[in-house]
Amino acid sequence: MGTYIKFEDLIHADLTVEAIYEGGPKDNVSADPISKLLKCENMGGFRILGSKKNHRYRLCGIYTDLVNPDWPDIIEKETGKFIYFGDNRDHGKNLHETPKGGNQLLKYVFEQLHLGNRISIPPFFIFSKSGRRRDVVFQGIAVPGHPDINDTEDLVAIWKLKKGKRFQNYKSIFTILDVATVKRDWIEDIQNGHTFTSNAPKEWLEWVETGFYKPLVAERTIEHRTREEQIPSSPIRYAMVEAIIEHFKGHPKGEYAFEECAALLAKMMDSNIINYDLTRPWRDGGRDAIGKYRIGLNQNAVYVDFALEVKCKGFSSGSGIKDTSRLISRLRYRQFGIFVTTSYISNQAYEEIKADGHPVLIVCANDIGLILETHGYRTVENVKEWLSNLFPYL
Repeated sequence: MGTYIKFEDLIHADLTVEAIYEGGPKDNVSADPISKLLKCENMGGFRILGSKKNHRYRLCGIYTDLVNPDWPDIIEKETGKFIYFGDNRDHGKNLHETPKGGNQLLKYVFEQLHLGNRISIPPFFIFSKSGRRRDVVFQGIAVPGHPDINDTEDLVAIWKLKKGKRFQNYKSIFTILDVATVKRDWIEDIQNGHTFTSNAPKEWLEWVETGFYKPLVAERTIEHRTREEQIPSSPIRYAMVEAIIEHFKGHPKGEYAFEECAALLAKMMDSNIINYDLTRPWRDGGRDAIGKYRIGLNQNAVYVDFALEVKCKGFSSGSGIKDTSRLISRLRYRQFGIFVTTSYISNQAYEEIKADGHPVLIVCANDIGLILETHGYRTVENVKEWLSNLFPYL
């Protein structure tokens, strides 16, 4: 078990990445751990300390549950990128007229970033839901922008539709810096109005002074996802993928009808998949798609071939070595494979792919749900309409 900080110890605690900070025993805002850690506000996604009226922000805690399908915040631990949506999450208000002032804060800090005035930008402390009561996990200290994202894409206003009403909200991109532990001494310095002290992390000071980002990049160890990790835990994702299974179960073309859908899902997952062709069925009952993956800019891109294998199965029926070996055996030199399933890959098959270093990407049921969410499909009705329009029963 990792580090677990008790509620009564929060006011003296350092902030360590992946440590869990306990919520209080009461079922109200007094049990919020973030406000105890930072002396900031105790509700909402943006927890500001400082004056909002004149932009005298001292710090901001950001809270995310990472499971909201309408606002899919994402922490990319392999790149240090943090995608966070603003706080105008309902119709009837202007983009910047939110009660907590979160979008106004985003507008201000990204303006300062683009002007090169980083000294005016407060540190952001990122917390996520732990899954137990009000406990939170510290994900790191963040700054606006990311080295891979240009200044026209790091903060964008997007349109949303809710109950037939349109409204705008922000999608912002931050970098979680390579800081393992934030010392309590620095947090207290900030609370007292002294941000630039010897207690500040050197990575954060370097970013303020030079604009250099040093992301917290965590390389994955060789591991495979369990069945539980591959099947959607979110009820909405579960229902959306289940709708896909049911649609193709009753399709006149049977499982083969799912292959075009799977190829489209792969393209939705990564826009660098520029084309694909479905091949005719093989004697063993399988059928492939082959396609091209683009690397680089359009004018001088390199194109890599890939092969795709798909399985439309119920959640209780996984794919084993026989299924994955079929794809692996048909990969040619310098090709990679994509295996798409509405269910899961067995432990043995997944372990073999990882251990032997086969260039095969697994797209499981939970991944399909996430792909749909990121493209705006967040209800079963949306998905059924999408299926009926693109893959009708003829």
